[in-house]
Amino acid sequence: NMMTIRFANKILSSTWNRENIASVLITFKEPFGTQGRGGYFDEFGIIRDVMQNHLLQILSLVAMEKPVSCHPDDIRDEKVKVLKCIEALKLDDMVLGQYVGNPSGEGDAKLGYLDDPTVSKNSTTPTYAMAVLKINNERWQGVPFILRCGKALNERKAEVRIQYQDVPGDIFEGNSKRNELVIRVQPGEALYFKMMTKSPGITFDIEETELDLTYEQRYKDSYLPDAYERLILDVFCGSQMHFVRSDE
Repeated sequence: NMMTIRFANKILSSTWNRENIASVLITFKEPFGTQGRGGYFDEFGIIRDVMQNHLLQILSLVAMEKPVSCHPDDIRDEKVKVLKCIEALKLDDMVLGQYVGNPSGEGDAKLGYLDDPTVSKNSTTPTYAMAVLKINNERWQGVPFILRCGKALNERKAEVRIQYQDVPGDIFEGNSKRNELVIRVQPGEALYFKMMTKSPGITFDIEETELDLTYEQRYKDSYLPDAYERLILDVFCGSQMHFVRSDE
């Protein structure tokens, strides 16, 4: 859906740049830990498991230039170009962590990562990572792309949050908040835009509201396939639209 949102809507495509966008936050959170499968996870960690593939793919779709067509190789060419513009990460641009158990929790919540019997007690493998990426090109110079992912967190969520810059020349005594475009992947695909509006009533107060497109509500009479169904269908149809190329 990112391709459609970006390149089929003039109102968004014309503001998709450093002159209008303050930051991009890409989040992937899981509410459960390794649950006895830490031995496998410990070889890779959250960065290789989620960040360097899933989140970077989302970043490339958010940040790439418009491809000449929707042909898979045209899309991949643009993704590769923007990935090459990402500056090398420094330690100061990252936060790493490892979840611990909650003594007052229930079930698996009581167990930390090192309590997993398949994980070495001396393991320093991160189960949480946050990185601030900088894209050195004309469109995105100075806009931080914040990637964060982790296990055993407070909720299940995968989303992209585009935060726009402050409105210049504020006349609302600091009560105006930044616009945000949120593209939620899970749970429940949705797209919503946070904006300011006048509160109901005779007073001239403003408040934040949302233009909400939740797919299950808007398309309740339609079948909504999950991500793996789409990939399996692509395999049968010989389409490489949603698959990566080796240079990505």
